Amino acid sequence: MIYSVVIAVIAGLLAGRFLLPPGPSEWLEPLVTYTLALMVFIVGVDIGRNKAALIQLKQAGFKILLVPLGVACGTLLGALAAMPMVGLPFKEVAAVSAGFGWYSLSGVLIADIYSVELGATAFLSNVFRELIAFIIIPVVVGFAGKLAAIAPGGATTMDSTLPLITKVTDTNTGLIAFLNGLVLSAVVPLLVPFLLSL
Repeated sequence: MIYSVVIAVIAGLLAGRFLLPPGPSEWLEPLVTYTLALMVFIVGVDIGRNKAALIQLKQAGFKILLVPLGVACGTLLGALAAMPMVGLPFKEVAAVSAGFGWYSLSGVLIADIYSVELGATAFLSNVFRELIAFIIIPVVVGFAGKLAAIAPGGATTMDSTLPLITKVTDTNTGLIAFLNGLVLSAVVPLLVPFLLSL
């Protein structure tokens, strides 16, 4: 699975660089959106058919919120650890990391309310988080277990990384991953401005 993801990314980079004509590709964004929607739909069908996973989720109750809470705390602690390396104040490093992988929103949000430079940093940082997540999720499952595979994806576990998580774990973990992404995505527009206001 890791090899497939890496090969797909490299093949896409080479195709974009050498095969496609230069200039904007208006068809590319809708194609990505529809393909992602189809993948998430298929995962949804798989989860919906697994009644045991839905029952387990219902039994877990509010404890299930510990997963996104843990991912959020781990991400912010990672930002704190990175502060000496990047040379930025805590509020900026924390705001960038609080995008939780949702690069399209966090980059624009930070550029809008704080600075274009930090917005660009947030965009790139969160793009790299998503790319790295695709590569390390299968590795994390082997070393730390199914639930730990949710953490690298952050907010993307409700869409782009969800099919991968479900494939390398199971539908029960996929359902938890979806809820994790949903909660983190809801938190991003609130947490980023709050951190920048500190």
